[in-house]
Amino acid sequence: MAGHSQFKNIMHRKGRQDAQKSKLFSKLAREITVAAKMGAPDPSMNARLRAAIISARQENMSKDSIERAVKKASGTESENYDEIRYEGYGPGGVAVIVEALTDNRNRAASDIRSFFTKSGGNLGETGSVSFMFDRTGIIEYDAKVASDDAMLEAAIEAGADDVISSESGHEVYASQETFRDVAKALEAKFGEARKAALTWKPQNTVAVDDETGEKLLKLIDLLNEHDDVQNVYANFEVSDALMAKMGG
Repeated sequence: MAGHSQFKNIMHRKGRQDAQKSKLFSKLAREITVAAKMGAPDPSMNARLRAAIISARQENMSKDSIERAVKKASGTESENYDEIRYEGYGPGGVAVIVEALTDNRNRAASDIRSFFTKSGGNLGETGSVSFMFDRTGIIEYDAKVASDDAMLEAAIEAGADDVISSESGHEVYASQETFRDVAKALEAKFGEARKAALTWKPQNTVAVDDETGEKLLKLIDLLNEHDDVQNVYANFEVSDALMAKMGG
């Protein structure tokens, strides 16, 4: 699973590198509003909204800002966002999935296509790479919350599919169908998770050389900086030296 944990590190670059907190907060608020609009405005009844609020809290978003984003969903002036998934191949033929929330489909598609093209990749049709990933729920806890054995036992009892424990914490995986129940069972035992969300987990990762890896990391940063992009997933791994060089 070394490749996967590195894949996670790459995804976390977004949080560490985004100096513009306001941009990050606007993305978090957009996800909260959309989640509240699509389901109940009560996070205990709406798994997606609960996940969005947990993510916002992790980034120290204020309680007032979170509440405003939830209320915005029921307001008459609330914007309408389309949920779109883009799929394509980055440099080196690496599979990339981009999740976006946009109020302008044409702008989002044009910008994202140009990012792929400029990096030496190409945008494909929906479904062109997602078959190489599993749509799965992930629930994360800090390592200090429980021992590896205690977390494994609790996760199995809750109905989880897999647990990966390391010094950086516990990652519990559950199917889309059981995700909410597993998350609630673990919360009852260990308290609120540091993350609970649906993710695209690569079935396998592809090792790339440093030159290709640098192009891929730059593509991911470009995508993450776009206002409409919420999440980026890819199935590659790079050397620790390159991660250090790129600030990862």
